[in-house]
Amino acid sequence: MDDGAWLAERFEEHRPRLRAVAYRMLGSVSEADDAVQDAWLRLSRADTGGVENLGAWLTTVVARVCLNVLRSRENRREDSFDTHLPDPIVSFEGGADPEHEALLADAVGLALLVVLDTLAPAERLAFVLHDMFAVPFDEIAPLIERSPAATRQLASRARRRVQGQAPAPDPDLSRQRDVVNAFFAAARDGDFDALVAVLDPDVVLRSDGGTARARHTVAFHGARTVAAQAVTFGRLSPFARPALINGAAGVVVAAQGRPLSVMGFVVTGGRIVEIDVIADPDRLAELDLGPLDDEVKQ
Repeated sequence: MDDGAWLAERFEEHRPRLRAVAYRMLGSVSEADDAVQDAWLRLSRADTGGVENLGAWLTTVVARVCLNVLRSRENRREDSFDTHLPDPIVSFEGGADPEHEALLADAVGLALLVVLDTLAPAERLAFVLHDMFAVPFDEIAPLIERSPAATRQLASRARRRVQGQAPAPDPDLSRQRDVVNAFFAAARDGDFDALVAVLDPDVVLRSDGGTARARHTVAFHGARTVAAQAVTFGRLSPFARPALINGAAGVVVAAQGRPLSVMGFVVTGGRIVEIDVIADPDRLAELDLGPLDDEVKQ
């Protein structure tokens, strides 16, 4: 085996971890893949003779690429829409994709990614690398041009925000599914009281319609407000196919084989505390959802 083939083989061994790092950093599957590809290009051109830990070297490269992307995003905050949800990782129950499982190791839900999007780039990098991938602070510090102590403080600040704003879902997936099914049954029947009963009093509903469906880009708060909205899309319930959205109970709504939305739910204490809806047709078209059947029985 020549050096190029050997290097490519080593890189493939590290690819799942690198994609996982990049996805948590960016909340975008396509941008994560671009960051990993960038790391490969840099590796193929670099003199790695003195590199003792290739995995750590590659993680650092991917982290730098992601940091640049995050900083570029901050400079483009004049987006035409306020609510932008991270890319969902969709799989259908009973048919998990190994690549998806690698991306979702340690259960990174949409709710967590939404909170990570509110962090400053340096905070996000420090938190993701240290808390999710056990990278020491003295290795993270040079990436953001801070001291290890200052880097530790950034991660601690990010951790407090995540713990305060990212609800943890109930661990029992079947219990989550029962609650989501009850939500759609109540929406289908137009049962406002039943909807309120299944929603947490402080539930948040976010919908990202992108530029194509800007009127679907909204955020609602509170059980009665969200229940009122849910009643209006109860007619979609026959087309809601059960799915795992970032490892939690959710649905893909499809009609005539075409996805209309992806809905992720966070169920905590037997009630829905967060609903995240991707309704952007451009982003939905990029998802590999396979054949979609209409009128799925809940």
